[in-house]
Amino acid sequence: MPSYLSPGVYVEEIDSGTRPIEAVGTSTAGFVGTAPNPDAFIDEAVAINNWSEFRRRYVRDGDKGTDLANAVYGFFLNGGSRCYVVNTKADGAIAGKGRGLDALAAIDEIAIIAAPGRTDPASHGALLDAAESLKDRVAILDAPPRVDDVEVLTRAADGSAAPSPTPAVEGDAAPAAPRGRGPKPGLRPRDSDGGYGACYFPWLRGRDAVDPDSLAQIPPSGHMAGIYARTDSERGVHKAPANVTIRGVEGLTQMLSRAEQDVLNPVGVNCIRFFTREGVRVWGARTLAPSASNWRYLNVRRLFNMIEESIAISTRWVVFEPNAGPLWKDIQRDVGAFLTLLWRQGALAGARPEDAFFVKCDAETNPPEVVDAGQVVVVIGIAPVKPAEFVIFRIGQTAVGSTVETA
Repeated sequence: MPSYLSPGVYVEEIDSGTRPIEAVGTSTAGFVGTAPNPDAFIDEAVAINNWSEFRRRYVRDGDKGTDLANAVYGFFLNGGSRCYVVNTKADGAIAGKGRGLDALAAIDEIAIIAAPGRTDPASHGALLDAAESLKDRVAILDAPPRVDDVEVLTRAADGSAAPSPTPAVEGDAAPAAPRGRGPKPGLRPRDSDGGYGACYFPWLRGRDAVDPDSLAQIPPSGHMAGIYARTDSERGVHKAPANVTIRGVEGLTQMLSRAEQDVLNPVGVNCIRFFTREGVRVWGARTLAPSASNWRYLNVRRLFNMIEESIAISTRWVVFEPNAGPLWKDIQRDVGAFLTLLWRQGALAGARPEDAFFVKCDAETNPPEVVDAGQVVVVIGIAPVKPAEFVIFRIGQTAVGSTVETA
């Protein structure tokens, strides 16, 4: 206690003990590809904050546009504010010791990764491997610019088909492949059980970012990363980045019908559609997780990424603290306050906080053997909001007129 020597009013500042958990950023992107100047900052992750900065660092007079340049331009045009760029050799591997995706792995700030224009299985696999191993980012994958039959986008390169959204009748056998023939190879990326990747089809048509006088086929990953950032800023990471107009686009490399999207949506290939009144819009919000997975929606995966990393970073003060009841209560309080704030922002489902989440950290989750091992265990349950992917209107007629019900 302080010592007071004369009468009066004294004010003391005390530490309340609370340590608010701050949400980490979710909109910083990392791009790997070949810049217009192929010799600039090779295999070095360079922070870029606007298109002018990219031009200054990676474009010389007379350089031609590249998929990377168009993607970075689309990122900033559609709402992105900061990204990292790694310039790699043309047609080279996007991952390797100290280069490509490995150069982005050390940057915690990054929440989105892409290799614009890379549609080969090796690149898709490297992007998904990077996101799955780090668990703090999602990969945006580009499908080919166009296909003659959308069925090829339902099968991976090894010929394996994406799981059907409806289970087969018990006892039904899969049709046998013709003798002497294996499964046909496809163009869909492999599954990501945790939903750490999203694939978009087709490509965009627009003005080349480096040479605006010419038209270019543009991979959608850069524009989509910008839309992720725009949606996060305007609505929050819990809002699906879909039903949004893509800026800076004059058309698509392939027009899709509803029947074709009926084939692609269930297997996790997000379609980009042209609508007469609305223009070019993102019309899908699925991940590459199996259709029955809890991780099939992109906004759910990204919300959990944000929550997990925010809690991990903001609770580092716990390390080396006395592992007993007071610490457990502090953890419960801080995590509970953070999740309550997310619930109030509409990120979690439920009419009340107790319906939206729970946090348990007590003697039950931390028995003596756990404490003796130097561990503190917190059990957290979260109910995320999911997108209204299918809106159904039931229209019927009665004797006095028609009725409309929304399901």
